[in-house]
Amino acid sequence: MRAIAPTKTNLLKLKDELKFAQMGHELLDQKRNILVVELLTLVDQAVEYEDKVEAALAIAYARLEDSVLAMGKLKVGALSSAINVESSIVLKQRRVMGVALPIVETSFDEAGPYYSPMDTSAAIDGAVESFRDALGLLGRMAELKVSIVRLASEVRKTIRKVNALEKIAIPELKESLQYIQNRLEESERDMFVLMKMVKDRLSKREPEVPQQ
Repeated sequence: MRAIAPTKTNLLKLKDELKFAQMGHELLDQKRNILVVELLTLVDQAVEYEDKVEAALAIAYARLEDSVLAMGKLKVGALSSAINVESSIVLKQRRVMGVALPIVETSFDEAGPYYSPMDTSAAIDGAVESFRDALGLLGRMAELKVSIVRLASEVRKTIRKVNALEKIAIPELKESLQYIQNRLEESERDMFVLMKMVKDRLSKREPEVPQQ
C-alpha cells in the first residue's frame, strides 16, 4: 500500500498510472513473444549450421588426408604455400525489436591456379574448396551464435520487466486505487450522514408558525 492521500486528484493520477502500466505490460509481453520466436528460429538454424560445419570440415580433412597419401606430406606442405586465397569479412547489423544482431558476410578473393596440375592429386583442389566452404559456414554460424546470446539476454531483461509489472507494479496500483476509492466512498457516506443529522437538527429548531 503506497502512502498516498485519498483525494480525487490522486485517484485520477493513479488511474492514469495504472492505464500506462497496463499498456506497457501489453507492449513488453508482445516484445517478449516476438523475441522468443526469433530466438527459437535462430537456435534451430544454429543447430543446422553446426551440422553443416562439422560435415564440411570432415570432408575437407578427408580430402587433405587423401592428398597427403597421394603426394606425400612434404609436397602437400610445399603446395599449400603456393595457395593464394584471401578472405574478407564484412560485418553489418539488423535490428529485431531494438536488439542489434550481426550480419556476417564472408567473401573470398583467389588467384588460381596455384600450382601446375602435373604430378598433383585432384584431392588437393577438393581440400582447398572444402576448407573455403567451411570458412564461409563458420562465419554464418558465428553470426547465429552472437545473435542467440544477444537475444537471450534481451529476453531475460524483458521477462523481468513483464514480471515486475505483472506481479508488483500493477497489483500495487490496483490496491492503492481500491484503497482510495473505498476511502472516498466512506467519506461520502460519512458526509451524507452528517448532512442528514444537521438537517434533522435544524428542522427541529425551526419555530412553529402560530395558527390563526
